[in-house]
Amino acid sequence: MADAPLRTTPPRPVDVEALFPEVVPYRREAVRLHPRRGEPGVLDSSVGGPLLWPASEAWPHCEDEHVGTEYSPVPRPGPVPLVPVLQLYAPDVPELPFPQGTDVLQMLWCPFYHAHDFGWSPRPELYWRDSGADEDVLPAPPPPPGARENYLPDPCVLHPERVTEYAQWDLPEELHDALDARFEALEASTGWSYWYHLSVAEGIKVGGWPSWCQEPRWPDCPDCGRRTEHLLTVSSAEFDGASWRSWLPLEERPAEGTVRDLPYEDRRALQRAPGLMIGDMGGLYVFDCRHCPDRPFSYASDGS
Repeated sequence: MADAPLRTTPPRPVDVEALFPEVVPYRREAVRLHPRRGEPGVLDSSVGGPLLWPASEAWPHCEDEHVGTEYSPVPRPGPVPLVPVLQLYAPDVPELPFPQGTDVLQMLWCPFYHAHDFGWSPRPELYWRDSGADEDVLPAPPPPPGARENYLPDPCVLHPERVTEYAQWDLPEELHDALDARFEALEASTGWSYWYHLSVAEGIKVGGWPSWCQEPRWPDCPDCGRRTEHLLTVSSAEFDGASWRSWLPLEERPAEGTVRDLPYEDRRALQRAPGLMIGDMGGLYVFDCRHCPDRPFSYASDGS
């Protein structure tokens, strides 16, 4: 991955902190992963790629009772094999809070609808590993019949990039109300929206703020009850029709026209390379508790 071409988010078109110093306490650093179609291996960080899964460990399955809908049929009876979604190695994303003795994070999920407190989504599982363990690798089983196609990520290599974010949905309501007139004045005079262009990065990322489509729903730790920390976001897209000017990398901008002028498949390769769709252009947000030794995690999802 060290030789992967760069993906560079454009600089903010205005000085956010000078215009809105009140948001400085809500600044966070995020790592945009910029997945693009490729052929990752088990030793690569990837979305939808093969995992460094030890052959001595059984492949995980979902044994929950699944609820079918007209869009997502119930799977065949029996446990459902989980699907590889994300693998991250510490050298590529050292910002991840790896537990001691681990340097790989793997996320898999069940590719069928699961109901939870915040809606419907695939159900994720997290695994932290030591890449130095000398074991044979177990290949992933084929996707289960009837799995939602939009929950089966296409293999993608990653291009990690560090960016600064400022809260949007997670701004305190009274602060947002106090700033709203200035946000609107900036957009009216420059065309730049704090909400879409200046605050929270879209796409698949580590850290920063969840790129909520709706009001925040931060889960509490199921063990100690404290509010969890945002670990990563898996969004359906890296940008949309309103936000592409800020979040489409410089290296991928058309020489003529805009990304909207590209043929659909070319635009999709930039906007939705893994082919995921959670909700209606929404996202799945994973949180963990860094106070509890076994690092319990929770998740939420939403849609636009």
